[in-house]
Amino acid sequence: MENDNTPFLHWRRRRSIATVLAAAVAWHASVCSAQTYPSKPVRIIVPFSAGGGSDLVARAISPKLTAALGQSVIIDNRPGADGQIGASQVAKAPPDGYTLLVGTTGPMVINPALEAKTPYDTLRDFAPITQLITQPIALVVHPSLPVATVSQFVAFAKTRPGQLSYGTAGTGSGTHLGAEIFAGLTGIKMLHVPYKGTAPAVTDVMSGQVQAIFSSIPVLLPHIQSHRLKALAVGSEARMPMLPGVPTMSEAGVTGFDASSWYGLFAPAGTSADVLRRLNTETASALKSPEIDKLLSSQGAFPVGSSVEQFSAHIRTELVKWKRAVEAAGVKGQ
Repeated sequence: MENDNTPFLHWRRRRSIATVLAAAVAWHASVCSAQTYPSKPVRIIVPFSAGGGSDLVARAISPKLTAALGQSVIIDNRPGADGQIGASQVAKAPPDGYTLLVGTTGPMVINPALEAKTPYDTLRDFAPITQLITQPIALVVHPSLPVATVSQFVAFAKTRPGQLSYGTAGTGSGTHLGAEIFAGLTGIKMLHVPYKGTAPAVTDVMSGQVQAIFSSIPVLLPHIQSHRLKALAVGSEARMPMLPGVPTMSEAGVTGFDASSWYGLFAPAGTSADVLRRLNTETASALKSPEIDKLLSSQGAFPVGSSVEQFSAHIRTELVKWKRAVEAAGVKGQ
């Protein structure tokens, strides 16, 4: 006598229907979430003080995002611990798209390489949205230094190993590690003079107390244009529009130099793909507007607006690159 499988078949049918209904409900919720987002103001945390580069970029795009999203986009400065305080707050925020972070090279990829333990994990705790800008560093010297090109600078340093001094924003900073990358590529030894920030380092180079500096363009530009500092090369792929007479490192004979800093927009890990795509689309569109492009370019920054996937891949590459730079420089954090 054959078994009666009718109850089992009914159970399987009910289970299949329940599965389909659950999937439909989840899909509908996702669509509704994407359609209704945002329904309240969005906060972008800048983990540095007002007036800095990351703050400037955030405030440049916020009006465009406000108009595109139909909700206020508020900039919230939370400085401290080289950006780690603000980054930690976003890492712990609800993954609903209402708390975002302007993450920069330091807290997102250099600090994890420097420190044995950080209060967050860049890959685990954040959802990349888009790279906002890239900002190359430049090699600049005091006008009294008897060099006019990078090759002359290298030759000068080689005749005085460990004597030619250069200033940076501090030990383990992106500019310090960039200088170490430069030294490794050119085979020179220089004397590192770390400062608590870029401004005092620039001041001492202008006074002649330090002979050179590796730093990003915005803080150096007015002093280069007034001839109080002399730029030898920029670390970008192409020459910078505001410094057309200054060659790139590659043009100057230093191939493989890659030490640009960058800013990117992040959400907490777990934020829905639909919300990330919406934020990516609107932010990239804002960066492509002529007025923002002009503003950022005048500050020595190149707008990017990459896809979520491109930015995610960039971060992974950067984590590896800066870890190698830290190891090569022999720098240790806390």
